[in-house]
Amino acid sequence: MAFLRFTTPFDWTSAVLADFDTFLQDHAAAEKKASGMAVSMLSHYPDRTELVTAMTDLAIEEMQHFREVVKLIYQRGGLLGDDQKDAYINQFRKVFRRGRDEYFLDRLLVAGIIEARGCERFALVGEALPEGDLKSFYQAIARSEARHHELFISLAEQYFSAPLVNERLDQLLDQEAAIVADLPWRAALH
Repeated sequence: MAFLRFTTPFDWTSAVLADFDTFLQDHAAAEKKASGMAVSMLSHYPDRTELVTAMTDLAIEEMQHFREVVKLIYQRGGLLGDDQKDAYINQFRKVFRRGRDEYFLDRLLVAGIIEARGCERFALVGEALPEGDLKSFYQAIARSEARHHELFISLAEQYFSAPLVNERLDQLLDQEAAIVADLPWRAALH
């Protein structure tokens, strides 16, 4: 995705394809956590009507994705595993600033960047898979992540001035690129 400042190399895709069952486990966990994040945001900001509506819809959509990934795991003879810690998410969360408005803006923008990274990587998986249902599924998931990215950036622009959003987004994109560049390639979304 052109928005991001670090482009994931094909080596990452190779690691995913070499251990696709592990990738599916991580993908399921990511969808479940994304749904939980949406519920957390609507719970923390009940006075933001547009946010509550958007996060309600997002939580449901992410759980639908979770359900679909779990079906894929079962079809392949696997079982849903324990969630693993996500070093990317844990490092990226450290950039959140204190202060009600600062923290809220950072949550929106970080979520948007995470969705953009998901879009990029799910698209790479979709491109690499052979023709069939799995390829179509990952292409659709990539399009969904792109919409989610746009949603979070749009919400940030609704609640904050464009110059403020752009300045902070610029900083966060640099920080995210540095985090991703230092992560090992493995059969996981991040």
